[in-house]
Amino acid sequence: MPLSRRTLLLNATLVSTAPAALLFSRSAAGVEALDLPDLAQALRAGAVVAAFRHAYAPGTFDPPGFTLEQCATQRNLDDAGRAQARRIGAWFAAQGLQPSAVKSSPWCRCIETATLAFGTVERWAALGSVRTGTDAASSQVAALRQALAKVPAGRFEVWVSHQFTLSALLGKSTASGEGLVLRAAPGGGPPVLLGRLPPA
Repeated sequence: MPLSRRTLLLNATLVSTAPAALLFSRSAAGVEALDLPDLAQALRAGAVVAAFRHAYAPGTFDPPGFTLEQCATQRNLDDAGRAQARRIGAWFAAQGLQPSAVKSSPWCRCIETATLAFGTVERWAALGSVRTGTDAASSQVAALRQALAKVPAGRFEVWVSHQFTLSALLGKSTASGEGLVLRAAPGGGPPVLLGRLPPA
């Protein structure tokens, strides 16, 4: 079916304003092209969340004895991670997409990612790093599912969290700075993954 001139112009605008890295996502099956106009439209329609793993922070895990109140004791973003966080925000701004809320894990690397990308941030313990399979993880997943189901049509939220937390929520891995566009599942099951916003 031929595309209308309006659709062609919209697609060209969305693609031209997106960072090149946002055009593709690597899955276990290979490289998949993302339909950015559809994902942008899903965010505009609302009742969804864009759930991001924090931007690039070198290393693995936090040092022994770290505390949430002291960023210097944690694994943090480096300059590349900060630039990545800013590019995430730039993509949303280029699409004219304004989240109704931006919520972050209390970990400093998540707060910094959210702040650099979107400005105002609300700390939310449910987005904190989890230990998969624990009772605490089950409680957090339940809280996240309930919150996702309450996001109304016409609005979307941005959440910034950790690989383990997003994996517990959805059962899928994420790269640093990657976003998952999620919609609540009927009956409160695992969220529906509408698409991925790959690392900027």
